[in-house]
Amino acid sequence: MQNERLLKQVGLRIQKLRILQNLSQQDLAAKCDFEKSNMSRLEAGKVNRIIHFLQLSQYHIKLQC
Repeated sequence: MQNERLLKQVGLRIQKLRILQNLSQQDLAAKCDFEKSNMSRLEAGKVNRIIHFLQLSQYHIKLQC
């Protein structure tokens, strides 16, 4: 349960940063070599690939924790 909450919090943070940088889900997904549907699931906290995503996305959006 706690893990699910963490995934959701991280996903919402990714979404917020993506929006602040005027990137669509499609744009960020393409930059990270993801399908848009995977990006949507990541932002919803439904996929436990967050760590992998963070490693890829650090080059495409500025992650500020």
